[in-house]
Amino acid sequence: MAAKKKAAKAGAAAVAVKNSPYVQRVVEDDELRQNLWQAYESARGAASRLSNGKSPTKAIFDDKKLQKDIRNAAESFRDASVALREAPKRQRKGLSLGRLLLMTVVGGAVALAVSEGLRKKVLDALFGAEEEFEYTSTTTSPPPAPAATPPAAGSTNT
Repeated sequence: MAAKKKAAKAGAAAVAVKNSPYVQRVVEDDELRQNLWQAYESARGAASRLSNGKSPTKAIFDDKKLQKDIRNAAESFRDASVALREAPKRQRKGLSLGRLLLMTVVGGAVALAVSEGLRKKVLDALFGAEEEFEYTSTTTSPPPAPAATPPAAGSTNT
């Protein structure tokens, strides 16, 4: 029974490591792997030069190759740590709230642009229903003026 629990824990740990964004970054990024390998090699070389029998203080201050190995290891570790800090964020599945809101706004705008009936409903809801009316004038028009008749040819006005 204890072996099954240990195996389940180990399996869960393996899945967690596999899904880690840092592990994903190491697997996918060749430059990061190269920086880690260079840091390891430089640190191993520095450690072997430091333990060659000289006093550590004298080796650190006098041995130029040891200084170079330490500098290379530090630079490689720094580059690797920067790359790991910029590890890709986990991709979310589905729509985020912002994307959902954007899709709703765009869909609503398209629906308003396409459907005249929907536009009328929205305008009625915002500004009230449009009242239809017929215009009738309350004033009366003046009676038509009598037509002027031309004077007769034979008559004279004096």
